[in-house]
Amino acid sequence: MIAYLKERFRQPTPLELVTKELALAHLAKLEGETAVDYAKSIVDYNNARIKRLESHLAQHSKEQK
Repeated sequence: MIAYLKERFRQPTPLELVTKELALAHLAKLEGETAVDYAKSIVDYNNARIKRLESHLAQHSKEQK
C-alpha cells in the first residue's frame, strides 16, 4: 500500500514528461487534421451549392425572357 502511494505521488522523470507531451502533441495534430478535413468538406459543399443555385438562377432568368 505504501509503495503504491509513493509511486502515485512521485515526481515524473523528464523522459516520462517528454513522452506524455509528445503523445499530447500527436493528439492535438490529429484533432487539427480532423478540423481541416471538416472545414474542407464544408467549403466543397458550399461550392457545389453555389454552382447549383447559380445554374437554377440562370435557367430561371432564361425562362423569364
